[in-house]
Amino acid sequence: MTSHSEQHEQHEHLPLSPDLDLSGIRGYLFDLDGVLTPTAAVHMQAWSRLFTPFLEAHGAAPYTDDDYFAYIDGKPRYDGVRSLLESRGIRMPEGEVSDAPTEDTVHGLGNRKNDAFNQTLAEDGVEAYPASVAFLDAVQAAGCLVAVVSSSKNAPSVLEAAGLAHRFDVVVDGIVAARDGLPGKPEPDTFERAAELLGLPTTACAVVEDAESGVKAGAAGEFGLVIGVDRGVGRAALEELGADVIVDELDELIPFLPNTTSSPVSPDSPDSPREDPS
Repeated sequence: MTSHSEQHEQHEHLPLSPDLDLSGIRGYLFDLDGVLTPTAAVHMQAWSRLFTPFLEAHGAAPYTDDDYFAYIDGKPRYDGVRSLLESRGIRMPEGEVSDAPTEDTVHGLGNRKNDAFNQTLAEDGVEAYPASVAFLDAVQAAGCLVAVVSSSKNAPSVLEAAGLAHRFDVVVDGIVAARDGLPGKPEPDTFERAAELLGLPTTACAVVEDAESGVKAGAAGEFGLVIGVDRGVGRAALEELGADVIVDELDELIPFLPNTTSSPVSPDSPDSPREDPS
């Protein structure tokens, strides 16, 4: 199986416009899965383990990776279950959040998927994308503020496993959204809350997303920029959904940051700025 890094070595990055101006961006609102960490692959595996046998047992069209991108990616877990079931015309009782993973309810299926995700995370761990860490280093060195905006209720454990938890004082995840009654992506509310917690207007913040629903959320709000990271959705789709800038890897943006004139640096380089801003 071709790895993510191998896939990106097989083609050259398309050049960004030399007119790209990031000087007005003072905050970066990062999605987690697929942007900072390759946990999207873990999520995809967990969803496949859930829906492949489930749909087969119900005589529905087989589950594919396209279903993940179209109906699940970036959405809160139970919304993903509802969306996929709706795509197959399957009706199920909602159940309760406390439903056992063995229950055939919307919440039971969501909890079954979460068990599969946590098991895989515990067994295999997760390592952040080096290019994303390099960009994170650079934006913080440039004095910008950062936050994580994730639909997942597992965001804190993923950040901890990836060694990034100390880098983000602001994390708006599925738990925060449920607690505060915020609608999830593709609505912009969770990104807007993150900007508020950073003390910045949305117009001074960039949304950084790889998922269809997340790019839609960014485009639906009054943000300064929507950055699309192409992890499989496709450049044309990301542009159509509202991404202003599209990259394969985030370190492509480092030369455009204010006070940054050098080429992208490796996160392992001794010259890579790693200190948190004071």
